[in-house]
Amino acid sequence: MPNIILECKNLYKEINDKEILTNINLKLEEKNILGLIGPNGSGKTTTIKTILSLQKITKGEIFIDNHNIKTDYKNAISQVGAIIENPDLYTYLTGLENLLIPATIYNINKERIKEVINLVGLSQRINDKVSKYSLGMKQRLGIAQAIIHKPKLLILDEPTNGLDPEGIKELRSLLLKLKEQENMTILISSHNLKELETICNKIAIIKQGKILSINDINILTKKNNNYIFELDTIKINDILDNYKIINNNMIELSIEKNDIPKIVKKLTNNNIKIYMIKEKSLTLEEAYLLKTEGNAIE
Repeated sequence: MPNIILECKNLYKEINDKEILTNINLKLEEKNILGLIGPNGSGKTTTIKTILSLQKITKGEIFIDNHNIKTDYKNAISQVGAIIENPDLYTYLTGLENLLIPATIYNINKERIKEVINLVGLSQRINDKVSKYSLGMKQRLGIAQAIIHKPKLLILDEPTNGLDPEGIKELRSLLLKLKEQENMTILISSHNLKELETICNKIAIIKQGKILSINDINILTKKNNNYIFELDTIKINDILDNYKIINNNMIELSIEKNDIPKIVKKLTNNNIKIYMIKEKSLTLEEAYLLKTEGNAIE
């Protein structure tokens, strides 16, 4: 049975008598990457800050690697690395000097420091001053600081903000590498749904301080009983009914899976060539808008 690395139980947060988080229940198993999404003001950053004990819990419990954040804070927080918004770096120091600060705190040996530098792809620039780094390089150095002590949980709040496409691609590759090579569990809060779709295997949707759903991304984006057929022609008016034309050679049918052989037989009997059949899925953005009744992420 997979290890539960993060668990929030019946979590509530009030600020000035206003309920910001309501009954948040969240479980994240090891080596999963969870995207936390929702509109501005929905409670994403507040949830993260309570997990990190940067804000006090009003009611409920948080466990990190089975350690209660309230009663066993030291052991719980030792299993976490985090970046909230932007990495906290000294730009007048080199990348290595910035990395040596947490390495000294955690009593990390030289081998681990070298390993992390290679892991984040900064070996060629680690002795340059951070003031000369691109935003993407600063983000990777920040992640190096966050994972120097081999935490089981990495938490990132809006990690792609301001990154160009190359920086986003490098960050994506790094996070997937951390999952596989470091067995790391990752929680990401982001507005970049297209990017989360390529990184995350789980998605939690939060709105007005409440979790609306937590699903595997494949389940969330699945559109039941809709199939795409790629044909050599779409002149099939006399063969099929109630189909939607996608483009010059693709149609969409809303049918039961068991009906596919019948459709195939009809088409082939009429000399229509079938090149592909696939189940239609929603984009993460489409699935999100359905769950939140059209409330877009700003």
